[in-house]
Amino acid sequence: MTPSDAKTDLRLSLQSARDALLWKLDGLSEYDVRRPLTPTGTNLLGLVKHVTGVELGYLGDTFGRPSGEPLPWLDEGADPNADMWATADEPRAQVVALYRRAWAHADATMDALPLDTEGAVPWWPAGRNAVTLHRAVVRVVADTHRHAGHADVLRELVDGSVGMRRDHRAVAPGDAAWWEEYRNRLEHAAREAERKAERDG
Repeated sequence: MTPSDAKTDLRLSLQSARDALLWKLDGLSEYDVRRPLTPTGTNLLGLVKHVTGVELGYLGDTFGRPSGEPLPWLDEGADPNADMWATADEPRAQVVALYRRAWAHADATMDALPLDTEGAVPWWPAGRNAVTLHRAVVRVVADTHRHAGHADVLRELVDGSVGMRRDHRAVAPGDAAWWEEYRNRLEHAAREAERKAERDG
């Protein structure tokens, strides 16, 4: 595989995760994109805000290409987890627009530099913070796909929507009754496994 082919593959994988993450916001209210849906507060718009900083950090600052975008939630002294949620004063459109600018900046870094270019991750320990562009992109791809998976579960909890794209559900076909029966079968199997473990253990 040539370096240009590797870059193309990495870009396609990253973009598919970006697109999947953003469509999870489509059609939802301001409340639903922000509300915490797990005990640790995971929420849809917060995931977008988080990966924005990831892209600008790993595919910008790490290679001496700062974006100039202010990210006050990452400043020293910012509240813990400030990058994982959006305040009422941070409009959804503003967060999404910043994420799209982060894409453009990260893509420009990938276009400008060979994959074997070495950078230094500012928040990793000195002496152990060297990284190639290839490794940095792989890390961002993995992180974005991980959070797109989180977003998939969160969106399903909100309104039942699933899949990488609205037109690509990638789940078994079935109406609401089929899915209810399927879930009930899984619940029964889980309880039966627990009873067997207790009996045999």
